[in-house]
Amino acid sequence: MKLPEAGLPAALSRLSECFASLPGVGSKSARRMAFHILNISDERAAEFAEAILGAKRDIHTCRICGNLSDGDLCVICASDRRDGSKICVVETAVDLLSIERTREYAGLYHVLGGVISPLRRITPDDLNIQPLVKRISAGGNGENSAINEVIMATNPGAEGEATAMYLSRLIRPFGVRVTRLAYGIPVGGNVEFSDNATLYRALEGRVEVE
Repeated sequence: MKLPEAGLPAALSRLSECFASLPGVGSKSARRMAFHILNISDERAAEFAEAILGAKRDIHTCRICGNLSDGDLCVICASDRRDGSKICVVETAVDLLSIERTREYAGLYHVLGGVISPLRRITPDDLNIQPLVKRISAGGNGENSAINEVIMATNPGAEGEATAMYLSRLIRPFGVRVTRLAYGIPVGGNVEFSDNATLYRALEGRVEVE
């Protein structure tokens, strides 16, 4: 059992530890958050706690794509304005939100829930892969819109690339076009300081200058 931080009451130290366990939150930020909670009203603190409990209680995965939802379908799968001919495959719901923020993609999604990782003992059976295959074989969300393109948007690391290749082999027999996001030199980046993999992806994803 961890001892309370010196100078802090045990309850406040425990609250600080809870905040510090969140991704991207350091010990100093966690301590500031803990002190802030002490200064808000009991009603606001109760709302904060209920928001956490409510999210844990009500949020689950969409039965079609695996995105987070508080209903049977997520807002994207339930929309009749999305392009049902395209599915963008992402690792997590956070990746989905990142693509949505670009406002450049109007198709559907499929959330894998991770990537194949032998080192972490994550196999294809541990991921949301079979539902993707069923969607493609059925032509979409179980409706009449046939899928003609699947976009692999897994991250460009070794595991993301291996997962994309594995999925491509599963999908291509259905006669569906499989594409991969182009990764390369970022805006403001330097060719001199780019690694081989980044330069390779940049060359692969090159486009015609208009």
